[in-house]
Amino acid sequence: MNHPKNIKRRAVAIYLFMILMALAIIIQPLYTQFFESHLWNTDKFNVTRTVNVAAARGNIYSDDLSLLATSIPEYEIRWDAKQVDKELLEENINELAKQLSILFKDKTSSDYVSLLRKSWNQKKRYALIRRNVNYNELKSLKRFPIFKEGRYKGGFRYIQLNNRQQPFQEIASRTIGYHKQHSKSVGIEGAFNFDLKGRDGERLEQRLAGNEWMPVRERESFPGKDVITTIDIRFQDVAHKALEDRLRFHDADFGTTVLMEVSTGAVKAIVNLKKNDNGSYVERYNYAIGQSVEPGSTFKLASVIAALEDGYLDENDSVNTTGGSHQFYDRVMRDSREGGYGTISLERSFTKSSNVGISKLINKHYKSNPSQFVDRIYSMGLNEALGISLSGEVKPDIRHPKQTKNWSGTTLPWMSIGYGIKLTPIQILSFYSSIANDGQQIKPYFVKSIMNNGMVEKNFSPEVLNPSICSMTSIKKVKKMLENVVEDGTASNIRSKQYKIAGKTGTTQLIIDGKYTNERHLASFVGYFPADYPKYACIVMINDPMQNGSYGGDVAAPVFRVISDYVYNTDLSLQKPDTVFYAQSPVSKDGNKSDLTNVLNELSVEISDDNPLSEWVLTNAKKDAVEFSTRNIHKDLENNTMPNIKGMGLSDVLFLLENYGLKVNYSGRGSIKSQSIDKGQQIRKGQQINIILS
Repeated sequence: MNHPKNIKRRAVAIYLFMILMALAIIIQPLYTQFFESHLWNTDKFNVTRTVNVAAARGNIYSDDLSLLATSIPEYEIRWDAKQVDKELLEENINELAKQLSILFKDKTSSDYVSLLRKSWNQKKRYALIRRNVNYNELKSLKRFPIFKEGRYKGGFRYIQLNNRQQPFQEIASRTIGYHKQHSKSVGIEGAFNFDLKGRDGERLEQRLAGNEWMPVRERESFPGKDVITTIDIRFQDVAHKALEDRLRFHDADFGTTVLMEVSTGAVKAIVNLKKNDNGSYVERYNYAIGQSVEPGSTFKLASVIAALEDGYLDENDSVNTTGGSHQFYDRVMRDSREGGYGTISLERSFTKSSNVGISKLINKHYKSNPSQFVDRIYSMGLNEALGISLSGEVKPDIRHPKQTKNWSGTTLPWMSIGYGIKLTPIQILSFYSSIANDGQQIKPYFVKSIMNNGMVEKNFSPEVLNPSICSMTSIKKVKKMLENVVEDGTASNIRSKQYKIAGKTGTTQLIIDGKYTNERHLASFVGYFPADYPKYACIVMINDPMQNGSYGGDVAAPVFRVISDYVYNTDLSLQKPDTVFYAQSPVSKDGNKSDLTNVLNELSVEISDDNPLSEWVLTNAKKDAVEFSTRNIHKDLENNTMPNIKGMGLSDVLFLLENYGLKVNYSGRGSIKSQSIDKGQQIRKGQQINIILS
């Protein structure tokens, strides 16, 4: 039988136990709330998310596969210290820290030891080691102690990020364009984004303490396809420099030039340069496609063809230029030449670009029926956009008397010389190219093929917009007139003894404060070459030249001549057989012997080689052959000695030096002119070298 005192003690004990349990029940939630919220708050811990993993964007190449735009991978290096056991850490931490210090040169070895040990002590799952790591550095890191054990034993993690770059920098920059996720994309990047973008992957990430996100698993992304453009990087380079030099000489506002194949519409070069506040010229807007302008005298070609086609005029019909001026209602038409040209033929009016002559002839025959003139202009497709693949093309603006109330007695004569209408430079070029192509109009295009994993997946063929914009009879007559403009007209300053050029100058007054002014101009020249068997058409427009002239023949035509000279002398299909036979061997960059041999064999150029086993060579063009002499670049790099890279091309140098492990900065274009590390100096991986191209 239990004693009453024992019963009482037991009851007290049970009572106290119950109180403690109650307190425990109350305290535990409070403790969890205030002291363990970082462990249990689902808003802060143990949360996962799915993030997009961008696919590697495809490359954009020139027509000879020179790289115009590419995505350079960069890596972010992380370390999951919890995966590394103590024995592995203690055996290798000092060597790992030492190699990290040597590779990145941003911390001492002891600093890296502290970083690694602190991360390991805190069991960090996602410790940051380094951002902006290049591919060669990544390869080195994978061989370092601890890291070489991989993700699950060594805790080595990395995230790839893609940085879009244009190796030729400003060259064709606006036409190559850019792609932005949340704004309008432009240029080839925008037009062919579907092919270039690839297919993104996904990565599941888990949030860790410290608001770090650790990858858990990933669905692989697939890289984009490559786009092969029609751009010839040699022509593009020359056109860019020729236009930039002329813009500087005339202190002009902006300029554009386009070079196009007549028979295919393939755009071989396109340059758009605008003056910055600091006086430099940069590619910021595609004027060739997106800027419509009053074409001025370059439109006289369309006016003359209209009158020829309608049977109103012949090239020998005459007109009195009436002292260089003529009044149409309340406006006076003037020639640039004081006193005019007297009584001259239609052909001569065109060659000398007489505003009075052309406008009087057109007004005489179409004054009573201006719709017939505009209908004829429309029949040549000049009122329609070309429908090119790049976005931003502006539709031509050519008024029709029946479609607008804004038509007066002065509209027709001024329209006949290119005022009161608007076209883009590439639309004007396409029209002139049609004349060169015997009337067949081809759509300009910028991309010739799409490649997937190195294999051609799709080719783009020339597209005919209009099989015949006018009769061959008219074309033959205006071709002769266009040749005479250069032989004996307003562009005689660019006449060549080597080949014939055909074209037309334009000098358009600009509208300033709502009025035309004879102090500010748009200077232009558009034409084709060689005139007797046209292969290329080209347009040059320079807006608002402030010094050293303002006429199209003085300002724009010289740019055309620089481009046409280079193209004519480097395009072997334009050379006459005797020219090729007596030519000296071509000058080439120094570089890879196999590549050079292929090119020279294709050109049937003899080669003299001092060492059949050499891989990299210097070249020396002699009269009968190109001499190769060995360049021991690999041997120098193996000995950690800087080789001589002067005279080589950029792609070869990047391949060699970045594979060795140097960080290469470069500027300019052409071949290597100077190197910041001289030949023979000791080099080490990760070291930076600056090179300048000429």
